[in-house]
Amino acid sequence: MSDADRWTIVAPLKPRFRDTDAMGHINNAVYVTYLEVARQEYWRAFKHDDNYRVVPFILAHVDIDFRSEALMHETLELCIRCSFIGTKSFGFDYAIRTEKDRRLVASARTVQVFYDYAAKRSTPCPPEFRDSLERFEGRALTREVRS
Repeated sequence: MSDADRWTIVAPLKPRFRDTDAMGHINNAVYVTYLEVARQEYWRAFKHDDNYRVVPFILAHVDIDFRSEALMHETLELCIRCSFIGTKSFGFDYAIRTEKDRRLVASARTVQVFYDYAAKRSTPCPPEFRDSLERFEGRALTREVRS
């Protein structure tokens, strides 16, 4: 299996009627919510905890590329993995694909910033978080280099 096919979490998702547009396709605005569901599944597996209120980060950036249509009757797979971890942020890569034939519906990337909710400011990545994340991913995570 190539690294491009390696996902840390793959979670099934059954779209709801309310997720569709007038043409019967999953509406493009709903995909940001699907990414949130993927992050929730990741956090649950990573921390062995359903309490999403204690995440030490906020969402800072989202990129989505729409590849093909998805319909309400198709079960989707939400695929997620950590792509990098930096001084104050880390990234997730995503694929949303059909369960039946693994047709790529959307690919995405998000950046999360470590955050102190009480002080309302970003914070450095706690070393123990980095260590735990690398163990969970089963590999070293590089820092992102921005150009």
